Amino acid sequence: MIIRTAAMSLAALALLGKAVEAQDWPQRPVTMVVSAAAGGPIDVFGRVMAERMGQVLGQQVVIENVPGAGGMVGGNRVARAAPDGYTAILGTIATHAHSQTLYKKPLYNAVTDFTPVNLIAEIPLVLIARKDLPVKSLEEFVAYAKANQGRMNYGSAGAGSATHLGCILLNQALGTNIQHVPYKGTGPAMQDLQAGRIDFLCEIIVTAVPQIEAGTVKAIATLSRDRSPVLPDLPTAYEKGFRDIQAYTWTALLFPKGTPAPIVAKMHDAALKTMNDPDIRRQLQKVGASIVSSDRTSPEYLGKFIQSEIDKWAGPIRASGAIVDK
Repeated sequence: MIIRTAAMSLAALALLGKAVEAQDWPQRPVTMVVSAAAGGPIDVFGRVMAERMGQVLGQQVVIENVPGAGGMVGGNRVARAAPDGYTAILGTIATHAHSQTLYKKPLYNAVTDFTPVNLIAEIPLVLIARKDLPVKSLEEFVAYAKANQGRMNYGSAGAGSATHLGCILLNQALGTNIQHVPYKGTGPAMQDLQAGRIDFLCEIIVTAVPQIEAGTVKAIATLSRDRSPVLPDLPTAYEKGFRDIQAYTWTALLFPKGTPAPIVAKMHDAALKTMNDPDIRRQLQKVGASIVSSDRTSPEYLGKFIQSEIDKWAGPIRASGAIVDK
């Protein structure tokens, strides 16, 4: 009886200690893992968020770039980290949706190995074509693609990439079977589009904008529900009646599984204050990001959203034939 009482007392003290620690969090810098190389759109996004969040929290938020395996190396780094609030991930559609089907043996479970904090923003893809493709609108593109699908091809940043899966979704919606040409990154794919060696790309909007503005490629439609602030005059596939064509990446904050609720709440509040800062919004718009509405920012919403994204993209990934047998 004495031993049981002592054990219960020690457990209570441990819980109290964790509660006090959570209340005082953060007492040192917080690491935000970005599963991409420095300098890309997601890295820029993370650094904009991190600087302002650090000011709100009173401790620096440090970016750690951990690319590899479609984002899974960085995701695994956080999934295996101590749940003390000092390691978080700027999750994306690659780390927390595509990876779960793209790899037969993913390094982690995107739903159960993390504690959701909040969804932050969506960055749409845009359908762009070679400048001499004889179409001027999405309707004309659809008609042309259906009539010429056997002679057309499209590029991507690589098999299983967001740009590949976006065009898979497009093909499925149109009922076409257009040849895919995978490249080792967006750069060479864009070069071949500009040279007319491929017919179209489903590209992340911020990467496409400079070429659209320079007139070296032709913008057809934004593959999202709402128009993008960086291409406000370009219609969306959704408004043209193609409601199943919604291709994008997104960003979200997550901690390792088991992170105390008070820490999650503080991080969530810091993220919201950052997202609602007008200057931050302007900076994020420059990378094509649209901040999500307030009804989509809760941890509960993010948990359900991640599962729905895994389910949504499982079909296109399997259809892509890009599953990695590892």
